This record gives sequence, structure tokens and C-alpha cells, in this order.
Amino acid sequence: QVQLVESGGGLVQPGGSLRLSCAASGSIFRINTMAWYHQAPGKQRELVATVTRGGSTNYADSVKGRFTISRDNAKNTVYLQMNSLKPEDTAVYYCYASVRRVASSYDIAYWGQGTQVTVSS
Repeated sequence: QVQLVESGGGLVQPGGSLRLSCAASGSIFRINTMAWYHQAPGKQRELVATVTRGGSTNYADSVKGRFTISRDNAKNTVYLQMNSLKPEDTAVYYCYASVRRVASSYDIAYWGQGTQVTVSS
């Protein structure tokens, strides 16, 4: 089995910064795409940013220039540096990983449990 454990959420004032981390563990051969999603109350889960194993990134328009996604392949960890936070960034943030397990020939999608980010004065 594979587990994704997130950390780093919390309460921050508008204009502030937070850094989220998500560490994967378990029977992992290789992790391909990793990503962060968020889900605000009453809304659908939305993609925030993705990063490939090679380091190519993609961002939602709403976070471009403010958020940075990165990963450490040796640690099976993905990060999300969030700067210039706005109240509309308030949501539960979920990490995602496309994992090739040991002795498997296909990838499986795994999700973290979610971490709350609240931006408020």
C-alpha cells in the first residue's frame, strides 16, 4: 500500500505565505506526476498545480506567479510554496501522486487526506 501524508496548512493573514509538504511512503517503485488540488466549501475539487518527475510544472491561472510547486524525487515528496495568499485561496488542499508500485506494470492514483488552509485577517 501507499500513503500520502500532508503537512503545513494553517491560518494565515492575507498577503502571507505557507508551505505545504506531502510525503509518499510504502511500496513505491516510481512516482510520476505529482500535484496539488484544492476544494473550497460547496465547490468541486480543482487542480492547483502539477509537476512531472522531470520537473515540468503547470499552474491554474488563479495561482500563477504566487504559488510554486516542486518535488524531491529522492524523498518522494512534493511541496507547494504559497505566497501573497488571498482569502479566496481558503480551501482544503489535497496532494495527488501517480504511483508505479513495486512489481506493478501500471500506475495508480493516490490522494492525501487533505490539509486546511485558511486565509483571513
